[in-house]
Amino acid sequence: MKAILIGPDDDGLGDALEAEGVDVTRIPEVATRPALEEAGVTGADALVLTDTGAATAIPVAKDLNDDLRVVVYTDADLPDFARGQADLILDPALLSADAVAEELAA
Repeated sequence: MKAILIGPDDDGLGDALEAEGVDVTRIPEVATRPALEEAGVTGADALVLTDTGAATAIPVAKDLNDDLRVVVYTDADLPDFARGQADLILDPALLSADAVAEELAA
């Protein structure tokens, strides 16, 4: 499984995914279309967003890969325009990074 992680990883989700055997590519800054393409979004299984300020990456990534599973892992509100394209919206206070990683890798 291949995942792209956009945003800071304060809760350790990227490390938890890697511990589950997931190939994680990180985009710590602005996730532009070229950055997503360079990260391999066309062959990725999941897009994990930890910063709702980067929500504009969701429709761009879905345009490049219709089968992409979008997971938002933050306690911040996701803008309405991106809500409909997110498959899972999870609050780190309610579900640990390890639990999320285990589910995504299954």
